Amino acid sequence: MSGSDDARVEPRLTSLSHGGGCGCKIAPGVLSDILRGTAAMPVPPELMVGIETSDDAAVYRLNDEQALIATTDFFMPIVDDAFDFGRIAATNAISDVYAMGGRPILALALVGMPINVLSTATIGRILEGGSAVCREAGIVVAGGHTIDSVEAIYGLVALGIAHPDRIRRNADAQPGDVLVLGKPLGVGVMSAALKKGALDDTGYARMISSTTKLNVAGPDLAAIDGVHAMTDVTGFGLAGHGLELARGSGCDVLIDWASVPLHAGVRALAGLGYVTGASSRNWVGYGERVALSEDFAAEDRALLTDPQTSGGLLVSCAPASLDAVLATFRRHGFDAAATVGRVGDRSAQPVLRVG
Repeated sequence: MSGSDDARVEPRLTSLSHGGGCGCKIAPGVLSDILRGTAAMPVPPELMVGIETSDDAAVYRLNDEQALIATTDFFMPIVDDAFDFGRIAATNAISDVYAMGGRPILALALVGMPINVLSTATIGRILEGGSAVCREAGIVVAGGHTIDSVEAIYGLVALGIAHPDRIRRNADAQPGDVLVLGKPLGVGVMSAALKKGALDDTGYARMISSTTKLNVAGPDLAAIDGVHAMTDVTGFGLAGHGLELARGSGCDVLIDWASVPLHAGVRALAGLGYVTGASSRNWVGYGERVALSEDFAAEDRALLTDPQTSGGLLVSCAPASLDAVLATFRRHGFDAAATVGRVGDRSAQPVLRVG
């Protein structure tokens, strides 16, 4: 590293981004408009999962025993520590492979950095954080692409493998299924508080622990008879991803808000106004399809739509499989996993009901 790099006073990583983590996502309504014309593309018969149901990854059948899972995710800094940013971004990207029921096999790095603003040492620490998570997942970063960017951007292309019969889409929930969420909500609220200096050390540690915990339970969950659908809760919040499950499956979805796990302290932070702009954009994008109880509090709505960076798996399973699903989550260290709702009746216009 040059002497100028040594002497450089660098800005906080979060000061370089207009939105951090999965809060950077394009609002769901805008994204729908953008993608509207792409559904007419020719689709090969080997493509098991494409863009039709807004699923977590594409899936391509290789043969009778193997299906390739392909996904990508990248975003701007949600924290100021470079190593932690890299870890969070990589964990989030790999999560989509697990959400499809697959095992990751390979990653490629996507790197856009303001090279005249950040030192090579800082950029290197971001990549080291991503590589550390990939090693934990048992995969290698085999290549990638870099550009000089105005804002710091990092993420991965993640590839995985699964048996075609074990692929779990977000569109196969069945009426009467129960819903299980693997991680607590509130990462977006914590990130908003962090950016304004209102998140204490304990809260930061909790946030990092959650966002860097790989959703490794995915393949074992997919192997349980009675697990019909899976997704992970990320930038559109529990409401948005629950609504995607409802639409894909053609069923109403009912959330028991009192049973939804929350990170400690986030409801109070939301009540103090530490809410991301993405939370309100999410509500504007899909709120008309969400039915809330009359006494639903404003801070609870903020948490319902809170963008989760590297959030938990949402599993739809038959009631008879619930104990096995919860036991699998516990075995992989997801002690906060909880039953949060159920799948209702078939509907031509599915809605998410929360009470």
